[in-house]
Amino acid sequence: MSLNVVLIAGSSRADSQTAKVAHYLAARLQQNDVQTQVLDLGHSALPLWPAEDVQGHWPNMAEQLRRADALIVLSPEWNGMASPALKNFFLYAGRNELAHKPALLVGVSSGQGGVYPLSELRASSYKNCRVCFIPEQLIVRQVEAVLNGARAADADDQRIRARADWALDVLLEYAEALRGLPQRIDWSEPQFGNGM
Repeated sequence: MSLNVVLIAGSSRADSQTAKVAHYLAARLQQNDVQTQVLDLGHSALPLWPAEDVQGHWPNMAEQLRRADALIVLSPEWNGMASPALKNFFLYAGRNELAHKPALLVGVSSGQGGVYPLSELRASSYKNCRVCFIPEQLIVRQVEAVLNGARAADADDQRIRARADWALDVLLEYAEALRGLPQRIDWSEPQFGNGM
């Protein structure tokens, strides 16, 4: 049975560079017979938690996340921080959707940055949802100039493409190793429902 990977494009902008990177990575995974879904927070915005989801985006997202074997979480860097849409997403997503599933973090920057959102997400987004951020990460710098077509534009573009393929391979190994783990965890004790 093929793996199922959900990619979360964490920009609140429609047609963002973050979504471009998510679709590029999804296409690379599909070449390895991996099922993919891109959740683009720029097109399916969740209301600021805990407001009511009147558009009904969350139930569909939650179902896709529950079926996922692994995740790719992509964040643009805005003023050195993870995007508000992505931080809001982690208020919705809990252990029922994400617990003990491997996730690759991807930073996206129009300049030379991109690392701070990943540190922020590692520090403050996993506690209650129990997502397992793998040690590998990917940072796509100068994003407007890379991952734009079928062929690399230059050496920098080729380098990030090769690194992306390697990081995706690492994620898939984690996904195979952890497949089924969420179903084997006993969640019957309510006092352990939230992280420490």
